[in-house]
Amino acid sequence: MSFDKLINKVHQAEDAVEAHERALGADLRQFKRSWRAMWTPGRIVIAGIVSGFAVGRSQPLHIAANSGSMLRVISTVSTLFAGTGARQAADEAEDAADMAAHAAAAADDTAPPTAGQ
Repeated sequence: MSFDKLINKVHQAEDAVEAHERALGADLRQFKRSWRAMWTPGRIVIAGIVSGFAVGRSQPLHIAANSGSMLRVISTVSTLFAGTGARQAADEAEDAADMAAHAAAAADDTAPPTAGQ
């Protein structure tokens, strides 16, 4: 195989990798939107009840009494989840504020001048 054919083959492979990267990025964005849309308040409550029942059946108080570190682990994990949720809410609020600022700027640009100006 000639050197030019090998170079063309490498370029084709690079193009294929880039196409797969773009497709993966689109798939991940869709998954993220679907994941967020799936967690409605009702489903969150049901998941909490089911997980609470499962944890209650495993007798966590007996385990927690024997190991104080288990309670710290549970506390740390719950703090992690709360922080992640707060960060996502802050990101969404920041995006909404940016969109509102852009819309206000666009409205100011397209507004007709008043008679006094």
